[in-house]
Amino acid sequence: MSQFKAAGAFTAIVTPFTADGSAVDWPAFERLLAAQLAGKIGGIVPCGTTGEAPTLSDQEQVEVIQATARAVRGKASVLAGVGSNSTNKAVSLAKAAVEAGADAVMVVMPYYNRPNQRGLFEHVRAVSKAVDVPVVLYNVPKRTAVSLSVETTLQILDACANVVAIKDASNNVHFCQELLAQAKGRIAVLSGDDALTAPLMGIGATGVISVTSNVLPDAVAQVVALHAAGKQAEALVVHARLLPVHCAMFCAPSPVPVKAVLHARGLIQPTVRLPLVLATDEERNTALSAVRAFEGQ
Repeated sequence: MSQFKAAGAFTAIVTPFTADGSAVDWPAFERLLAAQLAGKIGGIVPCGTTGEAPTLSDQEQVEVIQATARAVRGKASVLAGVGSNSTNKAVSLAKAAVEAGADAVMVVMPYYNRPNQRGLFEHVRAVSKAVDVPVVLYNVPKRTAVSLSVETTLQILDACANVVAIKDASNNVHFCQELLAQAKGRIAVLSGDDALTAPLMGIGATGVISVTSNVLPDAVAQVVALHAAGKQAEALVVHARLLPVHCAMFCAPSPVPVKAVLHARGLIQPTVRLPLVLATDEERNTALSAVRAFEGQ
């Protein structure tokens, strides 16, 4: 079993594309990963929502995970997104991710199909039994149209020894509280919403899988580190300063705004793959203004 720890600040890394969107921009990806390590981020999450995984080919997904593992091995954890609304494909992606060097895999709840709780349980169990690395669940109802219940999560923990954490993007602090109370230490919770990182850590979450840290890795890592050190008041001060940035990163569908900021910094092309479209001037200015205001404080 991997030494993966479900705690700290993880970056849901964007996938930079060439200007026409036809290929991954590998030099840009290397620059992004180097910046993440310099910002003291503890983990990288390639091929998640922010990484535009639904528009990556299977080969591109493997290559992105391989490139991440090569760049950060020993310096940060690699938690690879392997989500699909096809259980068979999710199993195949999970196996390929482990072979590509992932320390752990993240399984989003199946979207579009709208399975019931029993279907969610069986989907997770199939993936978890296919790999011998830690598995992180990803509950994001606003994108998937299904929501993992606390009861089903507890059933998963009973059946799947390698399920160690959940990325909670339910936008429901009650879910986190209830799960942690009933799981009794058997699962870690990572915030899946930057704006809720401090509140969730205040009730027991151990970190965040962040969009904002693509741009401000050191600041996001600082919030998590302060909380972990018991300095909640100091963490809240930094979190409050970051809150306008967190909100601005979703002024358009993610990762459109964060890619616009990274492009303005000369790190990547702003390109996203359809059906996402480039940020408007207003959206770009909103994102850039929020980041510049934070950095000017």
